[in-house]
Amino acid sequence: MHILISNDDGYFAPGIERLAAALSEHAQITVVAPERDRSGASNSLTLDRPLAVRRAPNGFLFVNGTPTDCVHLAVTGLLDELPDMVVSGINLGANMGDDTVYSGTVAAATEGYLLGIPSVAISLASKTAAHFETAAAVAVELVKRHARAPAGAWLINVNVPDIAASEVRGTLVTRLGRRHKAESIIRTENPRGETVYWVGAAGEAADAGEGTDFHAVATGHVSLTPLQVDLTHRELMTGLRTWLAQ
Repeated sequence: MHILISNDDGYFAPGIERLAAALSEHAQITVVAPERDRSGASNSLTLDRPLAVRRAPNGFLFVNGTPTDCVHLAVTGLLDELPDMVVSGINLGANMGDDTVYSGTVAAATEGYLLGIPSVAISLASKTAAHFETAAAVAVELVKRHARAPAGAWLINVNVPDIAASEVRGTLVTRLGRRHKAESIIRTENPRGETVYWVGAAGEAADAGEGTDFHAVATGHVSLTPLQVDLTHRELMTGLRTWLAQ
C-alpha cells in the first residue's frame, strides 16, 4: 500500500513527522508538503508562477505552494503511480464546522478525492498538541481499515481530542457543526505607521449539539465526518427558476 501524506502546517511541522513515522510502519509513504505554514489556504492552486519541489534531509518533498498544489503535483506528475490513499495532517488545531471551508488540511485531502483517491484529513483539536500520538494511532487504524472501506473515492474529515488514547471514548460518525460569526478584525499599526489588519478569531460553536463534530470531540470521541464537494443548493433551484420567470 502506498500513502501520499501532506498537510498545511509545513513539511517541518511535528504533526506531519509523527504521522509519517506512524504510517511508515504499515505502508510505503511519500510526503509532499508546503515549504511553510499555509493554514487557511483552502483549495487554492498556484497558477501565476511555476512551482519548485525540493527534498528535505529527512526525505520529505516540499513545495513553494499550497497544500492543494502539493497533492496535485504529486498525483499528476511526481509519483510514478497513483497512491492508494491520501492522508493530510496531523493538523495542529481543530478543523470542525465552518473551519473546513478555509482549511488547507482539508483542502489537501479534497484534492486527493477530486483526483479519484480515497482521502482523509486528520486534525488534533488543540493548540497545545500534547497527544499527537493519539491522532497518529487513529490514522493508523483508518489505514488498516482501508481495504474494507466503501468502493471508489471518498473524503473523510477526522478530528481527534487532545487526550491520551486510553481516554478516548470511541469514534462517532458526525455531521459538520456551525460557528457563530467570526470576531471583529484587529486594527493596528506597523513600524512605518501604516494601519494594518489581522483577521479576527473564529467564532464559538453555535450548532454544536449531539451528532456534530463539535459535540463528539467535546465529549472525548474521535469525530469522522464524510464530506462531499457538490456545492449545488438543490432546494433553491425551483425558487430560482420561478424568480427568473417573473
